This record gives sequence, C-alpha cells and structure tokens, in this order.
Amino acid sequence: MAHENFTRVTEFILTGVSERPDLQIPLFFVFLLIYGLTVTGNLSIITLTSVDSHLQTPMYFFLRHLAIINLGNSTVIAPKMLVNFLVKKHTTSFYECATQLGMFLVFIVAEIFILAVMAYDRYVAICNPLLYMAVVSQRTCFLLVSLTYLYSLSTAIVASSSVFSMSYCSSNVINHFYCDIVPLIALSCSDTSFPETVVFVSASTNLVFSIITVVASYFNIVLSILRIRSSEGRKRAFSTCASHMTAVSVFYGTLLFMYLQPQTNHSMGVDKMASVFYTLVIPMLNPMIYSLRNKDVKAALKRFLTNSCGSFKLM
Repeated sequence: MAHENFTRVTEFILTGVSERPDLQIPLFFVFLLIYGLTVTGNLSIITLTSVDSHLQTPMYFFLRHLAIINLGNSTVIAPKMLVNFLVKKHTTSFYECATQLGMFLVFIVAEIFILAVMAYDRYVAICNPLLYMAVVSQRTCFLLVSLTYLYSLSTAIVASSSVFSMSYCSSNVINHFYCDIVPLIALSCSDTSFPETVVFVSASTNLVFSIITVVASYFNIVLSILRIRSSEGRKRAFSTCASHMTAVSVFYGTLLFMYLQPQTNHSMGVDKMASVFYTLVIPMLNPMIYSLRNKDVKAALKRFLTNSCGSFKLM
C-alpha cells in the first residue's frame, strides 16, 4: 500500500512499564523512591569528589563523571515516566521522543566508555604504580573524558537520526516506557534495514571495544595481584578495583543481554525489565557500590557532614 494512504505520525503513545490501572500508583511510588535515591546518591558523589581535597585523584575524577552520566541517564527517563503513571494519556511529541532517544544514547554510550576508562585507570594504578601520576595525568584525564563525551554525542546523533529518518505511519503506540530504538523500529512503515544495521554495528562495536579494554585491563590486574607475596597486599590491591568490577559486570551483562540478541528473539516484557535495570536501577546502585566499601568516600562524607554541621551552628 502506498505511504500516501497513511496518516503521518506527529506524536507517540507510551504504554509504560505496565498497562494495569491498579498498578500505576504503586509503581509511581516505587520509581519515585528509586529516582530519589539515584539523585541523592549521585549528587553526593559529585559533591564529595568536587570539594574534598582527599578525593582529587584520577580515580575519583572518573567516578565523578560516572555519577554525572548516571544522573543524566536516569533524568532523561524518570521524570516523564513518573508523570505518565499519574495521567491517562501517555503521549509524547515526535520531536520530544527524538530528543529523549538522542539524550539517552549520549549517556548510555558515555557510560560504556567511562567504565572502560576507569578499568584502564585501575590497570595503571596497580600494574604501574610508580608511573601512575605521569601516565594518568590531569591532562590525560580531561582528554579521555572529553573524547568520551564527544564520541557519545556523535554516536547518538548518527543512531537517532537513522531511526527517525524512517517513516512512521498510522500506528504510534510505543510498547515501552520511553522512546527506545527497538520499539520505534517496530513501528516504522518503511524499510528498517539501514537503521537496524547502524544500531547493531554501533552497539556491537562499542561493546566489543570497551569490553576488550576492560578484560585486558583486569587480566593484567589479576596477574599483578597474584605476583604480590603478602596476602594483605593482595587484599588491598583487589579492594581498589572490586567496586568497579561489580559495576562493570552488572552494566555490561545487562546491555549484552538487551542489544546483542537477534531481533526475532526480542520479548518486550523482558526488554522492559532489562531497560528498567540499566536506566534506573544501575544509576541508583552505582553510588552505593562505590561508597559502601570505600573508606575514602565514607571518610569524605563524614568530613563534609561535620563541616556542614559546624557551619550551620555558626550561623
């Protein structure tokens, strides 16, 4: 049938996490709590690593940007999602949907590469400690982070442009709680081979490159730790990268499950749960992962609260 016989789509309708009316209010409070914890945790990490003199090292510089990325990723998704729990019509305009997808891709690609950069940082710190400050200098840190943001922005522009260059006709119901690539491609009434190829090549290339960086870094880290003679030394070396290993395993595991399965095997229900995990749950968990077992962060928080209380008493 000719495309002219279709009504062109100017807005989309999001089905949300669940279409059951009785679950909307309970889910609203659950995700409001998750988002509240995400904002609190990541803002705390950003603040502490910015103001505390003891946390002015490359590791905490990268952690600050991971927190910025996590906060941005969650904020692109959560506010609109929370509003949709409270209203009957879950509409989003064509351009609002395109903007949300583009911003989501910026932060998700940036997270992929900032985790790889953090793995490299731990590799240099453990395997070449004497050269650490020379190799991971302030200039190098700024360069790595700048390249991460620049690459993620360019990738997001290319991928989102390819998705929204397709024709959308008549059907405008996105079976998701935000504008994501897979359900948008499923709605298109034009040939989807080009955007599917762009998205698959981009996602697989990004994941493979970053995973190789992470695996190579940790392979050398493990070898270096095994060479340490004292058990206390091995324990101390391992503790410096345990949090990052946990965060990497959770994040990459979810993304691999989500994007590198064949299109025909996609189940939207399972994909929604995976999406909830890496867009909302992981950004909430990362501040906890990096702070609960980190003595430096806990000490910085104690100093910050002490100083804040002291300043308040002087007022």
